[in-house]
Amino acid sequence: MTLGATLVGFTAIIMWSVLALFTAASGTTPPFQLSAMAFAIGSLPGIIVLLLRPERRAYLRQPRKVWITGIAGLFGYHFLYFTALRNAPAVDAGLIAYLWPLLIVVGSALLPGEKLGLHHIAGALLGFAGTGLLVTRNGGLSLDSSYLLGYAAAFLCAFTWSGYSLATRSFNKVSTDVVTGFCLATAVLSLLAHMAFETTVWPTTSFQWLAVAGLGLFPVGLAFYAWDFGVKRGNIQALGAASYAAPLLSTLILIAFGFASPTWQVLVACALITGGAVLAAREMIFSRRPSRG
Repeated sequence: MTLGATLVGFTAIIMWSVLALFTAASGTTPPFQLSAMAFAIGSLPGIIVLLLRPERRAYLRQPRKVWITGIAGLFGYHFLYFTALRNAPAVDAGLIAYLWPLLIVVGSALLPGEKLGLHHIAGALLGFAGTGLLVTRNGGLSLDSSYLLGYAAAFLCAFTWSGYSLATRSFNKVSTDVVTGFCLATAVLSLLAHMAFETTVWPTTSFQWLAVAGLGLFPVGLAFYAWDFGVKRGNIQALGAASYAAPLLSTLILIAFGFASPTWQVLVACALITGGAVLAAREMIFSRRPSRG
């Protein structure tokens, strides 16, 4: 594990914090179409590298399980995420989807050599309490039926990304160049799904086109290369702990740009989810370094 690789992974977390903002600002483009556009743009950094260094194309030859995991992770997560943002308030969907860092902590505790402690369970319960505050109304248990599709998609994308991240660690010998192939395949699948199920709706303003470009270049582009490199070569525990800043940053950015209001429910839910994640990862964050005699 290297510090440099871990720092590269940290940049992915920063880029993901603007995913909700760019998606909300991209207009009414249907989810599959938006996914196709963003992943096509996101593949450009990798394509440029492969054109400049053609010998690296050999790294695209990988076992089938690598391709299935990568495409399922990227295509599945983003389709679910875009669907959630289109069918639920951006803050609600964003915070629910950002349960994935907490799920990574719990999932990591179940891996060989790790133990699931009471603080892991307590942290997970705090996180789900936070999302429950968002999706319930007037302190009751009934959900707003008009947002059920968005809530369900947000929960599923949290489980999809946490599963993909844990599986990626086992492919630590696979070059990050393969992410280019994941992006291209996901763009093609998204385009086919768009042609089958949706009506094309293009962005109508230059601001919306800039949002799509930003979406593809950063949270749906460079962030994946950075995350893949960091998870495989860096400190995955440190990256998992740092990921808990993403929902807070995402929410504050949405509020700052006028896509959400700073209500007490949002602030309390954000505190519960972030606090639960910190509790679940207390060994990662508060571990003591051995003293130097």
